[in-house]
Amino acid sequence: MSRHLLTGNAAAAWGARLAKVDYIPAFPITPQTEIIETIAEWIDKREMAGRMVTLESEHSMITAAGAASATGVRVFTATSSQGLLYAIEMIYNVAGWRTPFVLVNVSRGLSAPITLEPDHNDVLATRDSGFLQIHCATCQEVLDSILIGYRLAEHDRVRLPVIVNQDGFYLSFTREPVEIPDARSAAEFVGEYNSENMTFRASSPSSQAVAVLGAGPYSYFRYEIHLAAIQALSVYDEIAQQFKERFGRYHPIVETYRTEDADYVFVMMDCFATKAKDAVDRLRESGVKIGLLRPRLLRPFPAQQIQIALAGKKGVAVIDQNLSMGKGGVLHTEIASALYGQHEAPPILASFIGGLGGRDISAEEFYEIAAILQDAAKQNKTPAPRLLYTETELRAMRKLQAIAHAEREELKPHK
Repeated sequence: MSRHLLTGNAAAAWGARLAKVDYIPAFPITPQTEIIETIAEWIDKREMAGRMVTLESEHSMITAAGAASATGVRVFTATSSQGLLYAIEMIYNVAGWRTPFVLVNVSRGLSAPITLEPDHNDVLATRDSGFLQIHCATCQEVLDSILIGYRLAEHDRVRLPVIVNQDGFYLSFTREPVEIPDARSAAEFVGEYNSENMTFRASSPSSQAVAVLGAGPYSYFRYEIHLAAIQALSVYDEIAQQFKERFGRYHPIVETYRTEDADYVFVMMDCFATKAKDAVDRLRESGVKIGLLRPRLLRPFPAQQIQIALAGKKGVAVIDQNLSMGKGGVLHTEIASALYGQHEAPPILASFIGGLGGRDISAEEFYEIAAILQDAAKQNKTPAPRLLYTETELRAMRKLQAIAHAEREELKPHK
């Protein structure tokens, strides 16, 4: 095992390399492209086995990934943002095919307007597809989660594809110290891909598909995917324990930080949660008993673990880096569904939406959220959902709007 400074993208490439993938169908898109470039360079230098093929679109890329996995080879690919949405038809298809491979998504906000910065609306668009989702907060987690992801996807109680998600730019291009396992240990942990009955032989062709199903058989197939996803909770826990025994790092289904004696809890996903950790430490120094809960798995949804971790708390603030138009934060809705009707559920479950398009969430905003939680708990009244946007930013936007309006008026023909 050796330690190197790696970007999140480089860590993802190392995860694929250590998993000894056979086939990499690819299509470049910012900020994912560095993953594919790194793997291509290794293959060109014969430092990594496997075959890379550049497809004409993300739709074709996912089609090729599912088809290759169905022939019994280990597959890796990656995408981001609009690319993930372009592939969404096949995202559903390959999950229905029960083809186990790993897809890294480098989260980036969706247009319009277009942005290159991250939020989570892209990956959350796939949450009902049948893909499992592992969300990462550090570059180390990216590498480790890919190794864990192959074990999870290929397990005989699961057999579903896995998305490993990291935030674009904030994590994908940030260098952090990463422990790279030696190749033999990683290969032994991941193991060989046992494709079971999924094979392809040109000399003896056979169909593994059904063109059209009626309502009854269709319902059965969809329900089987759901049951397999639920099984992934216990399977993931087993694999995470084995990973800890071999490599000394533990990645639980739900990460909790200073929650045991906390009265209040932040809930966040992905790398901005590290900002929340720092805010927790600063608030603790000022006497506020607060902690952090970070779901690492979003699908399957770890409802029981969340219920246990949040039982008896006075207030919870869910900070979403997404916006479901006309509803609000997706994670807040998921947490609410897990807590509703539960014994000792927190009386205050507040919703905050921030970080859209990569907008920073400052330490002062975390402190303000904590103050709002404490005040809400005293009044026993949940505050209205809030978009994290400062008055200075709002004034600047209104000024830009006024300038744009004046320019449009100036361009109108004079009568």
